Amino acid sequence: MTVEPRDTLIQRFLRFRRGPWENLATIVIALGVLMLLQPLSMTLYTYSFAMTLLGTAMFIIVSKFPE
Repeated sequence: MTVEPRDTLIQRFLRFRRGPWENLATIVIALGVLMLLQPLSMTLYTYSFAMTLLGTAMFIIVSKFPE
């Protein structure tokens, strides 16, 4: 009986499949929005738009990946 090696998280991301990359892009967008809404740090607020924009661009690109 042979045992199949498990894929590590990095190997799954390197296959360029839509699922994991869309999840990552969604997390980046959510972090950008949370950074925008927090009242404590001006630095986080400053980079919030760039983070949201990066996540949105990433999501658009990743949506073209194969399932």
